[in-house]
Amino acid sequence: MSDVPSSDLLNLTEYQALADNLVLPQASFIDGAYHTGSGAPLSTTNPATGDVLATFAMADSSDVDLAVRKAREAFDNGKWSNTHPAERKAALIKLAKLMKRNSRQLAVMESLDSGKPISDCATIDIPEAINTIIWHAEAIDKIYDDTAPAGSDAMAMIVREAVGVVACILPWNFPLLMLAWKLGPALAAGNCLIVKPAEQTPLTALYLAQLAHEAGIGRGVLQVLVGDGPTTGEALGRHMGIDMVSFTGSTETGKRFLSYAAESNMKQVTLECGGKNPAIVMDDAENLEAVDAHIANGAFWNLGQNCSATSRLIVHKDIKEALLEKLAHHVKEWRQGDPLDPANKLGVLVDSEHHAKVQSYLDKAAKAKLPVIAQSTHDGIGPIIFEVESNDSFLAQEEVFGPVLSVITVNSFEEAILAANQTDYGLAASLFTANIKHAIRGAKAIKAGTVTVNSYGEGDASTPFGGYKQSGFGGRDNGLAAHDQFTELKTIWLDLSDNAPDEI
Repeated sequence: MSDVPSSDLLNLTEYQALADNLVLPQASFIDGAYHTGSGAPLSTTNPATGDVLATFAMADSSDVDLAVRKAREAFDNGKWSNTHPAERKAALIKLAKLMKRNSRQLAVMESLDSGKPISDCATIDIPEAINTIIWHAEAIDKIYDDTAPAGSDAMAMIVREAVGVVACILPWNFPLLMLAWKLGPALAAGNCLIVKPAEQTPLTALYLAQLAHEAGIGRGVLQVLVGDGPTTGEALGRHMGIDMVSFTGSTETGKRFLSYAAESNMKQVTLECGGKNPAIVMDDAENLEAVDAHIANGAFWNLGQNCSATSRLIVHKDIKEALLEKLAHHVKEWRQGDPLDPANKLGVLVDSEHHAKVQSYLDKAAKAKLPVIAQSTHDGIGPIIFEVESNDSFLAQEEVFGPVLSVITVNSFEEAILAANQTDYGLAASLFTANIKHAIRGAKAIKAGTVTVNSYGEGDASTPFGGYKQSGFGGRDNGLAAHDQFTELKTIWLDLSDNAPDEI
């Protein structure tokens, strides 16, 4: 989480004034300028009001061709890829400074576009996006290449080179932060990026491209194409001139990009996909007030629209009643309403299509007569806790991507670990226990890319983030590991011997 104090927040009137005076992008960003696409019209709307924010002409295959050509020119001329690491570092830090200078505009834009509460945008999403870019910029001149022990007659160097032209496909739940997770290491390595933000939330990515241009990041190095999956995303995934795709989104869509790569030029693909993340609470867990807060935050933050959201509470029978009593009280405290009001902890779901998806799960749960332990009093979709008979329930296996927590009762530590791993996903997990052996054994046994002990979280910019099984493929975001996915390894072998090779 960010260290930005909540006291720096404006009030609703001030945020509304900022919103009223924003000049919003209305076109894709190609080769250093806004560029009207050639495809069908696409509108982005404020999910809290239904008002149209901006209308674009989608980037179709001809616009994708243009962007790829400009990215290839920019990469091949070496003005970014071959520039001194210190210069790339300076440009990214300048970009971060421009983001900080325009952070309130970015926060309001993000809130309007996504329905996220302004308090989250202003104190978490935007500051962490800035910090991520700075972190990777600072790493540029601190990542060393290697040598191998080749003996006295040779020298072996293992060097990292930029992959080339990279397409970044973004989700709508953390639009700017997920862009920063990819942009930071990708540009640090010297690649040229073509970004396709989610069609619901393109505004901050476009604005960031404009700021990058102002920061001196050259034409063709960072481009943003607005469009939907079938029109723009698939064209990028199948394009023969794209060297790599870095994707964050649903598992179903991620699998399509593996197919696109196989059916085109076998481009590299890294996927960060869905999750059905467990929180295990054992009977020896200490400080139930803190446990309650972590569980509620993990389950309901951003209305559960988070790939690492806690969606399964696996709780020991001896502590279940006490914990659920606290959670039931907690659920009703989360204020929900106008996303631009900083007093609201929750905003609205991103669009009507996603609202219908989450509602369908609630309807199915009602039809199955699953017991409701607690729910918010908000008129729309808000936090709700169900009890399920077993881990086989559809609510315990399928990713709802909404503020829905399923409670599963267990009788032992071994049963809890078994339940945690009975899923197709493996992104994140939490374990609450005072038993150090259980903490270490559990963290090792749970099949997930991130396991937190006595807390909920994802780590920070320095720690790799990604999943096991159908939660991830091909690499990790964050940390130095993120730089690996955006580079190629090359071996350079130097023969220092004066001897001729032996005849074969």
